[in-house]
Amino acid sequence: MIMESIIKKLTLLLGCGLLFSLSFSLSSCGDDDDEGGGSSDENPSIEIITVNGVPFTMVRVEGGSFQMGASDTEPDEKPLHDVKLSDYYIGQTEVTQDLWQVVMGHNPSHFIEGKRPVETVSWNDCQAFIAKLNLLTGKNFRLPTEAEWEYAARGGKKSKGYMYAGSNNVDDVAWHDGNSGDETHLVAHKQANELGLYDMSGNVWEWCQDWYDADYYSSSPSSNPCNTATSSSRVGRGGSWYGYAASSRVAYRGSFSSGGAYYYIGLRLAR
Repeated sequence: MIMESIIKKLTLLLGCGLLFSLSFSLSSCGDDDDEGGGSSDENPSIEIITVNGVPFTMVRVEGGSFQMGASDTEPDEKPLHDVKLSDYYIGQTEVTQDLWQVVMGHNPSHFIEGKRPVETVSWNDCQAFIAKLNLLTGKNFRLPTEAEWEYAARGGKKSKGYMYAGSNNVDDVAWHDGNSGDETHLVAHKQANELGLYDMSGNVWEWCQDWYDADYYSSSPSSNPCNTATSSSRVGRGGSWYGYAASSRVAYRGSFSSGGAYYYIGLRLAR
């Protein structure tokens, strides 16, 4: 918790230089949900940000209500419950090794290639990366909450009710132990989901902001939930190249030690 406090203080500092940002709107948008407010022109559907020559894309997710979890699978996915979320942005892809390199000055990944997702990063490592990224950009990036992650994976308001993120056929959208060849793959080389997000199922697990609690759904708030009660692990979502196909389901919950850095876990940004 001490590290989280330090990171929070760092992210309040103003960013500087080393950034070129281009935003454009593909459709009309609502009020700006980011800190400081703004007009609809400042709240685009797609935002492309370039840090030290490396671009990445954030996709605006229109808030709404959905049923989170599942009723007939793993015990920690129960009960199926209603959740309401505000608008937010989420990364179109997992954070790449190229982006991590230009922000942190090194690449910790096991499978080295710039356009593959960064991996072998702990939850704590991700907080340090995000704090530095925020200093460089002047924005307020963070990890998605578990609810935000699942809503986006399901396709938000455009959801077609798929089992995996964008399809009922896992091979259409995910790299898993049955098709990965025992390694990660370049981001955005499988079919996108309804929101245009790639690799929400498979490739690497993605850290979420929440602490993990197997029984959290029984008592979680219905509006913008995020489990802040300290436990022994953090939530990971999406499955990976290393895991069985069923762990790539949009409702599947994983848990990992905050300090653990594994070659099948990376991250996706939110704000």
